Amino acid sequence: MLFARLLGSAFGTLSPRVRALHLREGATRWRGEVEVERGRGSLAALCIRATRLPPPGRGPIEVEIVAGEKDERWTRHVGGHAMRSQLWEADGLLCERLGLVTFGFALSARDGAIEWRVVRVRALGVPLPARWFGAVAAREFEADGRYRFDVQAALPLAGPLVRYRGWLDVD
Repeated sequence: MLFARLLGSAFGTLSPRVRALHLREGATRWRGEVEVERGRGSLAALCIRATRLPPPGRGPIEVEIVAGEKDERWTRHVGGHAMRSQLWEADGLLCERLGLVTFGFALSARDGAIEWRVVRVRALGVPLPARWFGAVAAREFEADGRYRFDVQAALPLAGPLVRYRGWLDVD
């Protein structure tokens, strides 16, 4: 279990639905609702295309997670768009390849939630300054009896790229 390995004993402090999402092996499919806001401007549009971020709108989301021994493959289906990523562990970080960009996230557990913070980024294999990505973060938590997520990304010069938040039924 990738997230359990990365979080160690802190994994046990996560809320039940957050743990449940990350404790399945093989292929699982989760359904819920999402709201996606996207940034504007040509530089934001270029970054959005490079990472294959979802289109703006509100509606259903379906997330397929295929969890193997060494990695996980996530496909988020939003508004007829498939956003695919691969996740694995390297140097104690959760690495995620999203389109042309690979992020290295430090994970922490706080108040039953998982918080993702960018500490390393590569675009087409070229390292980029992590400080550019200080406004890229994700949080997985439980509220109102549901697994919830809140992901946001903004960059200097490009401004806001995306914010998508919602819930999945993990029962």
